[in-house]
Amino acid sequence: MNRMTLIIDAKSENEAFVRTAVAAFMLQLDPSVEELSDVKTAVSEAVTNAVVHAYPEEKGKITVECETDTNYIKISISDDGVGIADTKKALEPYFTTRPCEERAGLGFTIIRSFMDEFELSSSFGVGTKIVMKKYVA
Repeated sequence: MNRMTLIIDAKSENEAFVRTAVAAFMLQLDPSVEELSDVKTAVSEAVTNAVVHAYPEEKGKITVECETDTNYIKISISDDGVGIADTKKALEPYFTTRPCEERAGLGFTIIRSFMDEFELSSSFGVGTKIVMKKYVA
């Protein structure tokens, strides 16, 4: 097993860095191009969600934790932001709390479609954590 942790400022310009760092960390599993692309897409969506929704009035931190084992990568992305009042509703396709910004409301749907396992936990006013896992053939 191998692990890494990144703590970044919740800024949109850090999304590409996290995506690239997680992809580089995953290379030790010798993933296919498709598996690597799936993880990069899911990580991009998760980090973007945290940047856009977790800290609407202030800046904060996003923590990215990765662990690999013989055939998977497990990625946790968490924030200490405003949290999600209704996680069941948030998981519905096209639901967004920011329609005025033309947000599609597909972040969680995209993450779940690209990853093999997905968990969302959040407490309103406390923060949100996404845990996702991708198995490598």
